[in-house]
Amino acid sequence: MVKFSKQFEAQLVPEWKEAFVDYWLLKKDLKRMQVVGDNKSDPHNRGTEPSLVHRLFKKRIPFFRSNGNREHGAIQVHRKLGSSASKNDFYETELLDQFEDNEVVKEFFSRLDLQLNKVNQFYKEKEKEYLDRGESLHKQMEILLELKAALKQQQQQRGKGILGTDSKDDPSISCSIISEEDSTRGAIDQTEQNSESLSRELGSLTSEQDQLSMSQRLDSIKYRREEGNKFRSLSGRVVSCQGKNVKINIPLTTPSRTFSALTDLVWEDLVNQSKKGGNELSNNKLSVNKTKLHHAEKMIRGAYIELYKGLGYLKTYRNLNMLAFVKILKKFDKVTQKQVSSTYLKVVESSYFNSSDKAVKLTDEVEELFIKQFAEDDKRKAMKYLKPHQRKESHTVTFFIGLFAGCFMALFTGYCIMAHLAGMYTSRSNSIYMETAYPVLSMFSLLFLHLFLYGCNIFMWRKTRINYAFIFEFAPTKELKYRDVLLICTACMTIVVGAMFAHLALILKGDSSTQVQAIPGILVLMFLLLLVCPFNVLYKSTRFLFLRILRNIILSPLYKVVMVDFFMADQLCSQVPMLRSLEYVACYYITGSYKTQDYGYCYSAKHFRDLAYAVSFLPYYWRAMQCARRWFDEGDMGHLINLGKYVSAMLAAGAKVAYEREKSPGWLVLVVAMSSGATVYQLYWDFVKDWGLLQANSKNPWLRNDLILKRKFVYYLSMGLNLVLRLAWLQTVIHPNLGSLDSRVTSFLLAALEVIRRGHWNFYRLENEHLNNAGKFRAVKTVPLPFHEVDQD
Repeated sequence: MVKFSKQFEAQLVPEWKEAFVDYWLLKKDLKRMQVVGDNKSDPHNRGTEPSLVHRLFKKRIPFFRSNGNREHGAIQVHRKLGSSASKNDFYETELLDQFEDNEVVKEFFSRLDLQLNKVNQFYKEKEKEYLDRGESLHKQMEILLELKAALKQQQQQRGKGILGTDSKDDPSISCSIISEEDSTRGAIDQTEQNSESLSRELGSLTSEQDQLSMSQRLDSIKYRREEGNKFRSLSGRVVSCQGKNVKINIPLTTPSRTFSALTDLVWEDLVNQSKKGGNELSNNKLSVNKTKLHHAEKMIRGAYIELYKGLGYLKTYRNLNMLAFVKILKKFDKVTQKQVSSTYLKVVESSYFNSSDKAVKLTDEVEELFIKQFAEDDKRKAMKYLKPHQRKESHTVTFFIGLFAGCFMALFTGYCIMAHLAGMYTSRSNSIYMETAYPVLSMFSLLFLHLFLYGCNIFMWRKTRINYAFIFEFAPTKELKYRDVLLICTACMTIVVGAMFAHLALILKGDSSTQVQAIPGILVLMFLLLLVCPFNVLYKSTRFLFLRILRNIILSPLYKVVMVDFFMADQLCSQVPMLRSLEYVACYYITGSYKTQDYGYCYSAKHFRDLAYAVSFLPYYWRAMQCARRWFDEGDMGHLINLGKYVSAMLAAGAKVAYEREKSPGWLVLVVAMSSGATVYQLYWDFVKDWGLLQANSKNPWLRNDLILKRKFVYYLSMGLNLVLRLAWLQTVIHPNLGSLDSRVTSFLLAALEVIRRGHWNFYRLENEHLNNAGKFRAVKTVPLPFHEVDQD
C-alpha cells in the first residue's frame, strides 16, 4: 500500500507546493515526540520521580477531568480576528491539563496552527483572484454577445437593403463605432492634469536631484502614453456598447494580425474621409470586423478554460489539505494514545478554506456558461475543452520501443562491422562515400540523438514534478510522453540504419549506379514528406506544432515569442553541424551531382560557400531576433544583454567557417579570440541566468536557495561538465587525431558532445523556469482579454 505522503506529493499542484500543508515537517515533529516518549519510558533514563511524558504515555492519565468531556479538556483552539489590513482570521491552540507543560506537543500544535493559517490565507487569496477573473470574464462575455447581436442585426439590414434608413433598431442593442480620437481625449486630459499636479509638487521639493528624477518620471509617463496610443491605434478599435466606451484589443502576435490591423486603420481613414458631410446615422452604425470578433471569442474561450482549470486546482488544494490534516492528527492520536483529533478537526472543517463555497459556485457557473455559449448546449463537447482526457500510456508502445531498439542495435552493429572491415572511416576510406552518404547518416544521428535526450529530459521532468507541459503551453491531449519520444527515436533510427546498411552493402559489392547513389537522398525525402504529411497519422498534431514553431523561429521577430519558440531556437544553435550537413545533401541531390558523383561541385560553387556562412549564422541570428522582439514587447534590458550573447556566438561561428576555408594564422587568432569571449559570455549566462546558480548569498553555497534535486553535488558536477563541453570549439585549434579515424568522424563526435551538452542544459533550464513559476504560484496561464473600457470624454 502506497504511503499517504507519496500520494500527497504525487497529487499536489507543483507550483503551489510551498502553500500546501508541510506534511513531512509535521511528521518529523511526531517522530521526535515519539523518540522523547520512548526515552522517557526507558527504565535506565528514569529519575526518582516520574516525568510528565512518562505519566502521559505510560500511565495514561485521563486528559479531560473537567465536566467529564474528554474531547474538550486537552486542547482549546481560539480564533483571533486579523488586522483590518490583512483581513484574515488566525487560529491559535491552547494546551490544557497534561499537555500544558509539554514543550514537544506545544511546538507541534504551534506548527499545526501555522500551517492552518497559511492554507487559509493562500486559499482566500487564490479564491479572490479567481472570483475577480470570473467577474471580469462575465463582463467580457456580455460585451461579446452584444457585439455579435449587433453585427447580426447589421448583416440582416444589409441583406434587406435598408441600412441607413429610418428602420427601428432593437432597443436592447446599443453598440456603435466611435472616433478613436474622442475615446482617448478623456484619458489624455486626465494624464495632463496628473502631469500638472506633479509639476506643482516639484516646486515644493528642495532637492535638485529629486526634481530631476521627478521630471524624468514625467517624461517616462508621456513617452509610455504616446507609445500606448500608437499601439492602441494599431491593435484595436473603440465601440460604444451599453453606454460604455469599449476597446477591442487583439494582440498583434502574428504578422497577419499586424498587417490586418494596419490595413483596417488605413481603410477606416478612407471610409471616414468619404463619409465627411454625409449622414451621421451611418457613421454611428456599428462596423466591427467579423474576424476580430472571432479572435475575441477565442480569447474569451481560452480564458474560461484556464479559469476552470485554476478552480479545479483550487478544489484539489482544499481536498488534499483537508486530508493531510486528518492524517496528521490521526497519527498524533496514535503516538500519544489519546483522542484529541476530533477537537482540532472541527476547527479545520469550519475554517475558511474548507467551508467557503464561492469557488464551487463559480465552477458551476463557468461550466454552464461554457456549455451554452461555446459548445452549443453539448456537455460532452464542452468537457473535451474543460476536462481533456490524458492519453493513456499503453504497454504496446513499450513493446515496440524494445523491438525497434533491438533491431537498431543489431543493424548498427552489423553496419559498424562492415564499415570497419572495409576501412570506411579511416584515412584510406572511400572519399565518395564519406562525402556523399556519410553526411546523411551523421545528420540523422545528431537529430535523433537530440530527440532521445529530449525524451530523457521529459522522464526526469516528470520524475521531479516539473510541469514542462504548462511551461511550454502544450495542450494536454497533444503533448508527447517520454515513451512516445523514445518510440519515434528508435523507429526512425532503425529505418535510417537499415537503409544505410543496405546502401553500404551495395557499395561494397561494387554497385555504384545512380539508383544506389540516390538511396540516401530518397531517405531524406521520405522523412521530409512524412513531416508534412497532412493525414491524421503518426503524431500529426505534434508534427504540425513542430512546423509552426519552426515558422515562428524563421520569421522572427514578426511573431510574438513564447517559451517553446526560444527553447527550440536554442536547440537549433546546437545543431549547426546538422544544418550544414542538410545544406550539403540538398545541394548534392538537387543539382543532380549524385548522377556524376561530383561531390566537389557544391564545395567549389561560390553560392554554396556563401550559404555555408548563412547556415552557420542563422540559428544565432534567429535567437538574437527573438531577444530583440522580447525586449520590444516587455521592455526588459536583460533581453538586450542576452542578444549580445548570440551576436558574439555569431561572430565566433563566422570566424570558424572562414578559418576552415583559409588555414591562415590570422584567422586562427581571430577564432581563438572570438570563441573565448563568446564562451565566457555563454558560461555566465548558463549558470547565472538560465540555471539560476552561482548565487553568492544563497543558503546552498554558490547554488540557489531552492533546489529540485536533493544531492547538491549534482549541480557542481553539472557546472563542471557544462564548462568542459563548452570548450569543444578547441578542436578547431588543436585538430585532435583519434588514431586512424577520418577527421569527419572526429568532427561528428564533437558535434554529438555539443548535442549532449544541450540536452544536459535543458533539464536545468526548465528547472529554473519551474521554480520561477512556483515562486509566483503561477499554475495556469493568464490569457489577455479582448475588451477594455476606456474613459469617456
